[in-house]
Amino acid sequence: MKRIILACLICMAYLTPVSGQTPDEKKATVAYLVELEQADGSFGLVSPKGNPNLAIARGDLRSTSSALRALKYFGGEAKNPKATAKFVENCFDKSKGGFGLRPDATPDVVLTAVGLMAVVELKMPTEPYVGPATKFLADNAKTFEEIRMAAAGCEAIGKPSPKADVWLEEIAKLRNPDGTYGKGTGAARATGSAAAAVLRLGGKLEQRDNVIKLLKNGQRPDGGWGKEEEMGSDLETSYRVMRSLMMLKEKPDEAKLRTFVAKCRNADGGYGIAPGQKSNVGATYFASIILHWMNQK
Repeated sequence: MKRIILACLICMAYLTPVSGQTPDEKKATVAYLVELEQADGSFGLVSPKGNPNLAIARGDLRSTSSALRALKYFGGEAKNPKATAKFVENCFDKSKGGFGLRPDATPDVVLTAVGLMAVVELKMPTEPYVGPATKFLADNAKTFEEIRMAAAGCEAIGKPSPKADVWLEEIAKLRNPDGTYGKGTGAARATGSAAAAVLRLGGKLEQRDNVIKLLKNGQRPDGGWGKEEEMGSDLETSYRVMRSLMMLKEKPDEAKLRTFVAKCRNADGGYGIAPGQKSNVGATYFASIILHWMNQK
């Protein structure tokens, strides 16, 4: 009997690093995220504790949106959601129809998409934002990254963009003959980014099997995916690839990916963008949603 119990304990110890966070680890991560919340309801990029650069700890819309979604996936919530909703509302420029980084800041495409996600996450009334923001995105999204984020923003509010066909044509210009995107060690990141945008815009993914094969084969020995110029993986690139795999209903080597995500976790409960990097709210969000996707059956 003792041998059976010992075997079970060994098995549990072996599985813990790849099965996701323990309840105590989740509590620590929620505590880390809550610590980023400011008096006005916004969230900062990093904790002010022990951080000499307090400017990056100041609350902003991008960090707030990331924190809200990370809290949801880790089972927490904002301390003062009403104040957070007011902060998000104040970041909206009614005259231009877009969101800025902070109240009175100039709006742009990426932040407008991020703002729409925050509105949805907070269950705020969407009517004041949907029409103006959809038009702002349609009028201003030009580069691939802008189009990619605009597609995500439109998906968040469940409203197709009038520019969807035009954006799909722009993405198609980047496509390789075999249906993939990018080149070399950066192909998985580029393909994951483009494939998700195409699917979000309601487009058809050309040569789907080639796309899936490249994404899966692009998983690096450390378990994640990374940028072309980097030897190691990072959570942001891994998120982009996993977003596409999730939408395609495909899975990577999950044991390896869980191990990579676990290595990005720090003692403060937050996650760095790569192993050994300091915690920040964006990386913690990427970790939260990657783990969430892998935990879905």
